[in-house]
Parts: sequence; C-alpha cells; structure tokens
Amino acid sequence: MSTDRPDASAADPTTPTPGPSAPSPDHTASGPADTGSPEAEPTPSAPGEDATPDAEPDPAPAAGEAGDAVPAAADSGEEAGGGGPGAEPPVSGRGGVGESPAGSETPAVSEAAAELAAQKVERERIARRKAERQAPVEAGGKLSGKAADLLAAVRAVEGGEKPPALYFDDAPAAPRKAVAATAPPPPRNPEPAAGPTPGAVASVEAMLTRGGAPAALAGAAATALGEDAADLLAEDPWRLLAVAGVRPAQADGFARALLGPEAGPADERRAAALVGWLLEQAALKGHTALEAPTLESALAQYGVPAPAEALERAIGDGAVLVFNEGEEAEAEEAEEGEEAGEDTGPVRVLVGLEGYALAEESLADGLARLAGGFDTPADWGGGSELIRAAAGHGLVTHTGGEAARAEPRALAVAARELGLRVCLAAHAPAPDAVTTAGLLAGTEGPGRDADGQFALDLLIVLDAPQLDVETAAALVESVPDGARLVLSGDPGVLGSAGPGRVFADVLAARACPQVVSRVPDPGPVGELVSGIGIGELNQVDAPGKEVVIVPVRDAGEAVHRTVQLVAESVPRAFGIPADSVQVITPGHGGSAGTRALNTALKERLNPGPGRFGGFDPGDRVVHVPSPGRAVPATVVSADARGLHLDGAGARIVVPKDRVESQVRHGWAVTAHQAVGARWPAVVVVLPGDAAQALSRDWVYTAFGRAERHLSVVHGVDQALAHAVAQVPPKPRTTRLTGLLSALAEAARDKPGE
Repeated sequence: MSTDRPDASAADPTTPTPGPSAPSPDHTASGPADTGSPEAEPTPSAPGEDATPDAEPDPAPAAGEAGDAVPAAADSGEEAGGGGPGAEPPVSGRGGVGESPAGSETPAVSEAAAELAAQKVERERIARRKAERQAPVEAGGKLSGKAADLLAAVRAVEGGEKPPALYFDDAPAAPRKAVAATAPPPPRNPEPAAGPTPGAVASVEAMLTRGGAPAALAGAAATALGEDAADLLAEDPWRLLAVAGVRPAQADGFARALLGPEAGPADERRAAALVGWLLEQAALKGHTALEAPTLESALAQYGVPAPAEALERAIGDGAVLVFNEGEEAEAEEAEEGEEAGEDTGPVRVLVGLEGYALAEESLADGLARLAGGFDTPADWGGGSELIRAAAGHGLVTHTGGEAARAEPRALAVAARELGLRVCLAAHAPAPDAVTTAGLLAGTEGPGRDADGQFALDLLIVLDAPQLDVETAAALVESVPDGARLVLSGDPGVLGSAGPGRVFADVLAARACPQVVSRVPDPGPVGELVSGIGIGELNQVDAPGKEVVIVPVRDAGEAVHRTVQLVAESVPRAFGIPADSVQVITPGHGGSAGTRALNTALKERLNPGPGRFGGFDPGDRVVHVPSPGRAVPATVVSADARGLHLDGAGARIVVPKDRVESQVRHGWAVTAHQAVGARWPAVVVVLPGDAAQALSRDWVYTAFGRAERHLSVVHGVDQALAHAVAQVPPKPRTTRLTGLLSALAEAARDKPGE
C-alpha cells in the first residue's frame, strides 16, 4: 500500500509506506461522528446495541449492520441536513475552480482554510433557508418550553437534521408504522398518497393545542392515527408516540396536560403505548421481535412500575404477539411419552408486532414451498456447481465476494439458453439486472400473470443481504409454484436497512443447498477486503498504487485532502474522472461527515447558487424513494412538476414537496447508501470522531466498493484495526431461522407418517 504524508502539497498516491494497520501516531479519536445531540433519556435496547452516526436508519443489531439504526434512514435519506435540498451553497461568482470568491479583499489563504470557511457560510445559509421555510408556522416559532421542544424534536426527525436514535435516545430509533408483508415498495414516481381531510387535521390541531403541543404536528398525527385521531388522542394521549420523532417524555407531558393527575407512570395506556413504541424502535434497528426480559427491562427504564405485568396485559389485549421458541418441540416429546423438557434446552420467549410476525411467517412458508418444489433434478447438462444445484432444487443460496457475482450471471445465461424465463434482480441498479424494488412495483422485470405471480421460471436475487423481512416476503410470495429462487450475496457486507436478517437466517437454517464460491476478488483491493472479512487488516503489496493511505490530523485536513483526491490526484494518477470517484464516510453529521464533504465537493466540482432547492444541474445526488434505497443520480433540471434526475439512464421526477426528504447531494455517501454498488475509485474518509461508528462489516463494505483504486483518508489511529479485529456485526433478534428449521424438520418427517 501507499501513504500520502500529511504535509504533502497534494494527496497524490506516490510513496509506499505502511498500510491502514499502522497509521501515523498523531491521529486522535474524539468521539461519535454525529455530535451535538442533547442529553438522552434512558432508552434500553437489545443486548449489544448502540446507536451510531450512520443512522440510516441503520437500526440495530443485525447481521451486517453497524448499528445505524434506522434503516437507514440516513442511508434512507432521513438525515438531510447539509447538502440537502435546502442547502444553498455560497454564491462565489468565480470564473474557475480554485479562485477566490468575487469581491474578496482578504489575503490568500490555504485551500483547507477556504473550504472550512465555505462550510461555515454554507451552514449559515442552510439555517436561514430553514428558518424561511418554517416561517409560516408562526405558532411553532413562538412556542417555548415543552411544546417548543416537541416541535423541534419532530422537525429534526422529519426534516432529516438528526436521525431519531441520535437526537433522542441511545437506542431504539424513531417509530414507524409496520406495513403488511405483501405490500410492495412504492414505485419510482409514486402518486402522492391521499392525506387526512382538513376537518380531521383541524380537530387534531385543537386537541394538540389543549395539550400544549404545537399545532404544526396536526398533519403528522392525523396521518399516523387516521381520521379519528382527535378522539383517539383524547382517549389515550400516549398515542402521540405514533408520530415520528415524538419521544416518551414528550408524550408524558402531553398526557399530563390533558389528563391532569391521572396521567401517571403506572397508567395502563402509557405502558401499552410504550410496548408498541419500543418494538417499533427495535424494528428500525433490525429486530423483528425482542426477548421478553429485554422488553421488560426497557419498560422499567421508562418508569413502568410492574413491567412484567404491563407486558402481559399488552399481550392479552392483542397489542403485541408472544412466541415461545422451543415450546412446540417440548410438547411433542411429552406426547410421545418422553419426559417433558428433556434435551430441549431453555424456552425463549419473544414478543413482536403483528405486521413483522406475519411477514416472517409468510416468508418462511414461501421459502419452504419453493424448497420442496422439485422431487427430481432437471437435466441442465452439467455446468458449474451453482447451475447443478439450481437444476435440482427450487431454493438455493450462493455466497461469495464481488468477483463471485459472475456465477449467478452465468446461471442466468445457461437457464435462458434452455428456454427458461429468467429474471436477475439486484438491490442497486446493475448491468443486465432489474432492481428488487422495481420488480415488486411492476415498473421493471417480467411483470405478473393473471394470478399476480411473476411470469418467470427462475429468479436470481443478487445482494440478498439487503432484503428486509417485508420485502423478502413480498418477493417470495410472488414467485410461482414450480419456479426456482436463488439468493446470492456476500455475507460480510452491511445488512438490510429494514427489520430482519433474511439471508443470514436462511443460511443458518440450512434448509436448502448452499453453494460457496471459491472465486477470489482480484488485485490488492480484493486481497485487502478478503482479509477484513476474516478479521485481519493486512498490509498488501500495491505496486500500482491500487491502495493508498492518506494520514490526516483532524477533520479539516480530512475534508481538504478528500477534495484533492477526488478533483486532482485520482484523475491525474489513474485517468479516472472525478464523477467516477465515490467518497464514503461513516456518518452524515460531524465536521467530516457527508454534509460537510458534499458542501466542499460541490464548491469544487460543480459550484452554483443551488437555485433548485439547493441543487444545480450537474450535481451528483442520491435519491431515496423509500427507507433503505439510495439511487445514485444526477440533477438535470427542475420545473413545476419537481426536480428532474437522471438515475442510471432513467428519468426520475421527484415532486417538489418531497425533494427535501428524498434527495441529497451524493459526492459523499455512507456505506449503507453505497452497499450494492461499485465505482472505479473510492475514497473512504475516516475522521477521528467516527472511530466509534466503525465495525468489521462497515469497513468491509466501504473498502469493497472500489474496483480499481482505494484511498483511505485515515484519522482514527488504531480504531480501524480494532474495529476489523474485534467489532463484529451486531446481532438482530429474529424468528426466521427457527421457523425455517421447524418447517424443514416437518418436511423430513412427513414421508414416514
């Protein structure tokens, strides 16, 4: 590998030195990447969880997620502070890159200082523009105390300034409503959903005013609770927790204002609302259920006096579901005359929301249906191990790195030559593949038959680790009987933004053939990433400067060197244009997060006034139409219909009212936003304040996005090696493995009945 010295005049990959495991000793790690969140009230989470700066909604524990709870929504676009539609870059009036702003009378300063100054001006402009947009809501602007805090909290979440898990609590993130397992993701240009009626909003507004809450929340509350929202809030004020961004302390204040002394910590309505809220928080961190003791502990931290009894009441009322894993096997043994409990192990009690439970059960049934669909193998004329496995089975898993993606593509070619209808689907736009979201929405792929099933014989899903439980259930339910499903992906990458760990659970259940690719990723980058996958950060021989380490002392220098790499060094040394160089960093906030980096990169690569809601033609952006999806695009124009984007050759029109929440600048993204895609060159920025956000799967994902060249702007000292060696992916609590194992065992026993 190569290292650029911090005192070099340009970040040009030239001098060989130690790799990422041996950074310069003067680096420091100052704390989380996204700073400035207020003191958080206690909010327990499942064991081993904590919120991280990459809150895309990178929710929680899961195979492959670094704890960015929510899903990502940052990855999902929920964190749209700087660099978002409302960010108006400084108007420089310059004639060329690198010149001083017009009218500047000050002496020449260093490029790093100029970039930091530009960031300061940018933040001030962002603040002014946000104030202007919020000006019409005069009631919110004049609030104080509890109501002002509540409005600020909700605006911070809805506007994307802070991911809920970071703004409020150490763990679980902001709630969102579960959707039916069969509901497909929205189409690329969805029609605006019908909102609540003006009458319903007015009624909620009056109720909120009575409770001292800002009337500006009326629309969000009516949308979350329905036309009867006002009556529901009057009957149970804690249902205000259904509004994204509202935390328990604020719902308690609202309840006290409406109910007076009756609103105490022991109120059954409060406990029931907290149970649902905590499970929604956990879902955003990747869980489909929580163990009962974990949930009881969380309720106790919120002051519920008898958490076990409160949980029992919630289960009895049908607000949540309870699952006793292991109980069925114990009962069967008892019926057969064996001593109950013998050799069965402890029973694990899980509690979950109905929507996620149904999705997980539907997914398990669908996978079992496909796995048992073929009694005799078809004759596909031999071929690779994957082709032979797919010929004989309805469900197959395939694992491997980036180079291994050639194997499922070869399978698709072979199946088409046999006359089969084949569809290759990927998480992000990819050659010869449709997107999973487009396939489900009907905007891409083979379409559906009269029964609503996909018109295909073989579905190959790349990037299977990115499937959350609801998307996977919708996908599997749409695969017809007699068709084959191949789930392919790299188990080492970050997991899905939504709840569940589908691919990891299917692998763990061993309910179908598993093909493991032996094709290594080529070159120094491939060698480096392969080592990271097994917990080793090795120095690699990179004679062509394929891997370069750029040590930095602070965040300001990190921004400066990153801009140099993207705009000058990489294009000059490797012939890769700047628009093919992708910057990846752990978080959106902080002095070297995506917002700060995008501000500096826009100023250098595509300066402009941001006349289209903070954007200009030619800006690189990411479009986030739904949580967990980040589509790279370029701004084309804007008109009365909205912002026009070019995404992988497809025209996307983002309605005006959705630009702020769905579009952000994309020169710099998080690893969750980058997963599933690759670029000729990647610059990974690791500022000192991002050390706590690093984990093995995050580093593996970020480094693995590079095809030809990887630069690491290194400011985390030994935290990088520590993360690779000792910070594995966070676990997620799910039920799919147990469900699949039980179904597979039942299928094996059936022939002998």
